[in-house]
Amino acid sequence: MQTEVIRIDDVRVQSKVLKRAGEILRSGGLVAFPTETVYGLGANGFDGEACKGIYLAKGRPSDNPLILHVANRAMIGEIAAEITPLAEKLLAAFCPGPITLILKRKDIVPDEITGGLDTVGIRMPENDVARAMIKAAGVPVAAPSANLSGRPSPTTAEAVLNDLEGRVPLILDGGPCEFGVESTIVDCTGDIAVILRPGAITEEMLEEVAGRVMIDPALVGKDAIPKAPGMKYKHYAPKAPLTLVEGAPEKVAGAMEKELLARRKQGEIVGVLASEEVLEELGSLLPDDLGYCYGAQGDLPAIAASLYEGLRYFDDTEAESLLAEGTTSEGLGLAIMNRLRKASGFTSIRV
Repeated sequence: MQTEVIRIDDVRVQSKVLKRAGEILRSGGLVAFPTETVYGLGANGFDGEACKGIYLAKGRPSDNPLILHVANRAMIGEIAAEITPLAEKLLAAFCPGPITLILKRKDIVPDEITGGLDTVGIRMPENDVARAMIKAAGVPVAAPSANLSGRPSPTTAEAVLNDLEGRVPLILDGGPCEFGVESTIVDCTGDIAVILRPGAITEEMLEEVAGRVMIDPALVGKDAIPKAPGMKYKHYAPKAPLTLVEGAPEKVAGAMEKELLARRKQGEIVGVLASEEVLEELGSLLPDDLGYCYGAQGDLPAIAASLYEGLRYFDDTEAESLLAEGTTSEGLGLAIMNRLRKASGFTSIRV
């Protein structure tokens, strides 16, 4: 299969391209597309066989649920058996936007999407290209991130192509993604909002709208029944094994230096993903091509936006192992640390 990449700069001017993407989706094919979080790999959300193609293209476990992306409120009514009062509040406050709501599903939703659960994740992306493509398809679009399973999620069309060339016929290039981490997933089936996956909509933001908010215990453990994407399997991992260094910001550089020197004595080539402050302190200890700056300490939006590109960067270097600087777990930091812990397989050094 030959993969075509088409840049989309104006959804109105390029409506024919989006119509073509919609036709591919309706006919059972796959299309990779941008959202405000990461790039998605889409299939017709009403076609179970088409959705099997997503699992095949990504090498994704079939019990890992998919999210249904919709263009408008009417589409939510087609797939959700009940829109709870809690869901209504979150829809009004955050949709379209980087949030996924877990609701009871209608029978029209194929089992291939839900992993056999009686619930489904529903998201209305804020990205114009994504919504225009879904409208052109005329059906909800099932989509996980557009990468090989377990790899860092793609935030550019180039990253999608690196993973999925020859596996998908069309990639819509909408430029770099805004947020850089996947949507916040919230279980809305009850009266209390439960965060199943942290993202750009933070716990604090949810509390302002929904009152009490809970965090699913599975987020801090290695094993979990996958109520939502990204909860069970190792995710976001670069090719080289990653160790997370977390603790007080002023102590991280010293801990990284110690670990870096110890690994070098063993003959390892080590890469470092860290803040500009830590990289500056490491200085000449680290060759330029083995350090990737993800932003300034405390600049969580910048760190989130560059995190996956940083993890992918080292795949094209000689690095045999990686050290990554952790962040706070407050606000957006909860999502960043969730991704780093998954990427490291929960391997960390605490200082």
